[in-house]
Amino acid sequence: MKIDPRAGQPAPPEMLMDVAALIRAYFTDQPDPSIPAQRVAFGTSGHRGTAFARTFNEHHVLAITQAICRYRVEHGTSGPLYLGADTHALSAPAVATALEVLAANGVNVMLSQGDEPTPTPVVSHAILSHNLGSTWELADGIVVTPSHNPPEDGGFKYNPPNGGPADTDVTAWVQRRANVLLRKGNVGVKRMPYASAVKAASTHEDDLVVPYVEDLKHVVDMDAIRAAGLTLGVDPLGGAALPYWEPINAISWIPPLGSCPWTGTAASAWTPRRPTPCSG
Repeated sequence: MKIDPRAGQPAPPEMLMDVAALIRAYFTDQPDPSIPAQRVAFGTSGHRGTAFARTFNEHHVLAITQAICRYRVEHGTSGPLYLGADTHALSAPAVATALEVLAANGVNVMLSQGDEPTPTPVVSHAILSHNLGSTWELADGIVVTPSHNPPEDGGFKYNPPNGGPADTDVTAWVQRRANVLLRKGNVGVKRMPYASAVKAASTHEDDLVVPYVEDLKHVVDMDAIRAAGLTLGVDPLGGAALPYWEPINAISWIPPLGSCPWTGTAASAWTPRRPTPCSG
């Protein structure tokens, strides 16, 4: 197999997407629900797309979040909702949009302390930990991530109280309700300004990193890994896993060999705040 000469090298400027244009499109471009490709469509538990194609824009996130709020009410889910996200460019603005809707609906939202990115298993762990031994005020969660999709994509997943990806009966319900809202111009969406939402009494922060890392020993034999004396290299892909390696090392003494410096920069720059549509 022929190896691409660019393998192992930082991407040249001509291959990089215009992040400012992408975020501007997220806020300003409006999807047309009469076009099937621009409607809300849940695949493997979540909706995915890109703002450039009007398949993942603020209108989608508003509609999906309001639909989830309605689903929670109809199914008696009254505990906290863990709102997590990865490091894709569209994740931060989508978190801000979702928080505006969740706060306006009075949902108790748990954000990751220090704005740390939260891979899907971390949100699932937080949900299951909260619900352990409980039968009321159960928690659920939203993970803003397109998983392995390209950098210009965004994604939005719902995790019910069982912690895992929502089953097709749940996603079909949310999808139908979201598309009704989308067709009506989101007039049924409750929303408050982000500055108010982030300071709302229902918005909280919690340390999701350390509890997850501490519980790894119950599913992974950390003693065996440490005793093997392995030298580990870490590819954190988009960067969402970077904040977890230092606690893993501190708690289990399993240091990685290192990680890509440009990925580290991307992860440290992640903040769930809403950019203005005209930024950049």
